[in-house]
Amino acid sequence: MNIQDYQQARLSRDPRFDGVFFTAVKTTGIFCRPVCPATPPKEHNVEYFETASEALVSGYRPCLRCRPESAPFSPAWSGTETTVKRALSIIHQNGFNGLKLSELADKLGITDRYLRKLFEQQLGVSPKAYVQHQQILFAKSLLHQTHLPINQIAYACGFNNVRRFNDAFKRITTKTPSEIKKLQVSDALIRLQMNYQPPFNWQHWHDFSEFRLMDGIETLGSSSYGRTFNWLTETGSYIKGWFNAVHRPDKQGFNVSINIDDAKYLYPVSQKIRQVFDLNANVELINSQIINAGFPDHNLQQGIRIPGSWSPFEAGIRAILGQQVSVKAATNLLNTLILHLGDKETSSNGNMKTRYWFPTPKQIAKSDLAFLKIPQARKTTLITLATWCNKHPEGEVKDWLELKGIGPWTVEYAQMRGEANTDIWLDSDLGIKKALDIFPEIDAEKAKPWRSYLTFNMWSML
Repeated sequence: MNIQDYQQARLSRDPRFDGVFFTAVKTTGIFCRPVCPATPPKEHNVEYFETASEALVSGYRPCLRCRPESAPFSPAWSGTETTVKRALSIIHQNGFNGLKLSELADKLGITDRYLRKLFEQQLGVSPKAYVQHQQILFAKSLLHQTHLPINQIAYACGFNNVRRFNDAFKRITTKTPSEIKKLQVSDALIRLQMNYQPPFNWQHWHDFSEFRLMDGIETLGSSSYGRTFNWLTETGSYIKGWFNAVHRPDKQGFNVSINIDDAKYLYPVSQKIRQVFDLNANVELINSQIINAGFPDHNLQQGIRIPGSWSPFEAGIRAILGQQVSVKAATNLLNTLILHLGDKETSSNGNMKTRYWFPTPKQIAKSDLAFLKIPQARKTTLITLATWCNKHPEGEVKDWLELKGIGPWTVEYAQMRGEANTDIWLDSDLGIKKALDIFPEIDAEKAKPWRSYLTFNMWSML
C-alpha cells in the first residue's frame, strides 16, 4: 500500500484495512486503528505504521477508544515473508512461557542474528521487544474486558510479579494497569472480543462445521460456535477448558467466553481460537490473488475462512478416518472414537449435560481401537500417528510422511486445518479434480501463498 491508500482507508474508516496498518497522531502521541471513531486528524499530523509494535517502539501509546490491541494481525506483507510469519506463529502458539530467542531461531533453522535482522526489517523491532509488546497489548485487552484481578492478568501475560508488570505496562503505555481497569464483573468466565477484517462468510464456516460436528465436544448455533479443548503444557501435562463464540457482524468480530483451568495459558489459547475462525485473514489481498489465478470472479465466495481444527493431531485423525468413506461416515467414526476414549465431565446444575474432550495421542496410542468398524490397517495407522505424536509433541506435520499409512493428502489436510497453512493446494483431491475439469484455465501457482483459500473456493463450487 502507498500513502494515498492509507489516507483513503483512514478517512473512510474502512474496516477491511483493520490490522493492515495503524495511524499515529504526532500532536497527541496516540496511535489508532483505521476504524477509530475519533475525528480524523489532519494528514500532516499523521504517521503510518504496519504493526502496533512499530508504533509502540516509536513512542506512541495505544488509543483508549479504538483499542489497537483488538485489531486483527494481518499486515500486507504477512503472506510473503514466510520466515517471519512462521516465527510469529511459534511465538503466538507458545505464548509467554519461556521460549528463548536461540530456541526460536533453531526451530526456524536460522541464526539468532539473522532472526533479529528479519524482525527489524519487517516489524521494526527486535524479537524480544515484539514479545513484550504482545504481553502489554494482551494485558491491556484483559484489563479492558475481563473481571480478572491485576495480579492474575500479570500472571496470564507472563510476568512473575506484579511490580515488574506495572513497571513494563506504564513504560510502554504511560498509564498504570489500575488506571486502565474499570470493569468489575463477578463471573467465572473470561470474556473477550475478537475482531476481523470483513467480510466474514459465516454461513460457509457454519455449514462446513455443521457437517463435521463432534458430539459432546462442539456446539453450533445459528450465530455461535463453542467447543472443549485440551492444552499441552511445557511439563507434558494437559489442562482443560472450553469456549463459546458468538458472531457479531455488526462489530466485525466475535464475543468469546473462555473457561480455562490455568490463566497462564490464556494468551496462546486465545490465539488458537483466532486460528479456528481464521480471524487474521487479509481478505482483500487473498481475493485479488485468487482472481489473478484465473478463478472466475462471479464464483468467488466472499469472505471464506479456513475452518480450523484445534490441533494438527485432531485434523490428522479426521483425515485418516475419512479415507475412502463419506464425510458423514467419517464423522460418525470420529464420534465413536470420542465416546470411547475422550475424557468426559457431567455438569451438576440440573440439566445433566456431558462435555467430552478430544482423546489425547496417549489415549489413542494405548487402545486397540476394537470398537471402530474400519480395516485393521487403518486402525494401525491411527495408533502409529498417535504414538508418534505422543513421543514428539512438538514435531512437524510434514514428518508424518515417514509413517506407514499416511500420504500427502493427510499431511496437507492437517497442515491446512490444524496449522492454518494458507498455501495448501489439494490437487489430488477428487473434488478439486472435478472443479478443474469445469475451469481448466485456473492456474493454482498464481494463487500463492493463498492456495488454501483457492482450495475452499473450489470445494464450494461443488
